[in-house]
Amino acid sequence: METKKILIADDESSVVQIISAKLRNNGFEVITASNGDEAITLSVQQKPDFIIADYELPGVSGLDFAQQIHSKPALAEVHIIMLTTKEKELTDKQMTKAGIALCLNKPFSPKEILGKIENLLAGAPTK
Repeated sequence: METKKILIADDESSVVQIISAKLRNNGFEVITASNGDEAITLSVQQKPDFIIADYELPGVSGLDFAQQIHSKPALAEVHIIMLTTKEKELTDKQMTKAGIALCLNKPFSPKEILGKIENLLAGAPTK
């Protein structure tokens, strides 16, 4: 099976380190970015299979970020998991329109993110 590539975009280094370690230990290739512009540039260059992004990335809102990613033909199908600190920050309609696969509230467990990614890979429901 081909190694899946995941971009983690969050300005909190502890969040990036925790998620990165869990994903690497489970066979994923991990790329990291600390702001929206860097995440968009790396996404275009690296073409990840998944993007895990903080809703409040420096430089761009979560919705704008997702829309910019999906506006690029090579990234139109990438799965985006949005991390948020506020319960129900995004409506289902906003998520669908922006192409966000799911939102997870902080704090979360790395095991939870891994499970959601595995469900997306298998085509199973994530909610």
